[in-house]
Amino acid sequence: MDNSGKEAEAMALLAEAERKVKNSQSFFSGLFGGSSKIEEACEIYARAANMFKMAKNWSAAGNAFCQAAQLHLQLQSKHDAATCFVDAGNAFKKADPQEAINCLMRATEIYTDMGRFTIAAKHHISIAEIYETELVDIEKAIAHYEQSADYYKGEESNSSANKCLLKVAGYAALLEQYQKAIDIYEQVGTNAMDSPLLKYSAKDYFFKAALCHFCIDMLNAKLAVQKYEELFPAFSDSRECKLMKKLLEAHEEQNVDSYTESVKEYDSISRLDQWLTTMLLRIKKTIQGDEEDLR
Repeated sequence: MDNSGKEAEAMALLAEAERKVKNSQSFFSGLFGGSSKIEEACEIYARAANMFKMAKNWSAAGNAFCQAAQLHLQLQSKHDAATCFVDAGNAFKKADPQEAINCLMRATEIYTDMGRFTIAAKHHISIAEIYETELVDIEKAIAHYEQSADYYKGEESNSSANKCLLKVAGYAALLEQYQKAIDIYEQVGTNAMDSPLLKYSAKDYFFKAALCHFCIDMLNAKLAVQKYEELFPAFSDSRECKLMKKLLEAHEEQNVDSYTESVKEYDSISRLDQWLTTMLLRIKKTIQGDEEDLR
């Protein structure tokens, strides 16, 4: 497909939209329906944006959607403005992550103003993901996941809120904000425990909370495991709980080989992900005479 042809078409549409806006500002247009010309301009800007998308000129597409959004705001069409800001954000994602965030933030402001908190929450997740993958600013990603969780909670969408909170907990632990991670894992684990569908995952959350306790202090971890066993008896029989007890024992004896062996044994059945590997290595480093690797 000829991209330059699409781009030329898009540029012509932009010029047409600009003419419509200019004409709407004349004295006679003010008297005879200037707003209809603005509506037409909105439509033409959106068409131009889609042409730019076809030509893969993402920045130009984003800018055209932003122009349409601003005109929608002028016409008090909040919902249409928010939709255009989201389209602009999605286009900018491919070219300018910071600009994508700015557009998505504009959209979330409009949605919260309209009381559409579930949609706002969804876009806060998109912003968090850009911070996670493109800009690698984990603190900001955490803040947007937390905002999203707040909005979901307010709308009683607890499972969506929990998904966001678990993201927060995972990152908080990696940033050594262990208490914050523990509070979330315990809260989500306790909620999961009471649900027939989620009961099975509760052991994973208690396991992660116990590992965070272990990173703070071994005694903390020991007491936490006892607490989780009382709270959720099924935890006692889990491989995760058995591993925790072996690790505590190895740590108490300052036995690196035993610690490594227990982790290897667990890993042979349930593969360790990056997060678990990181946490287990941190704990291992607190044993004297430790080696470099887990396996």
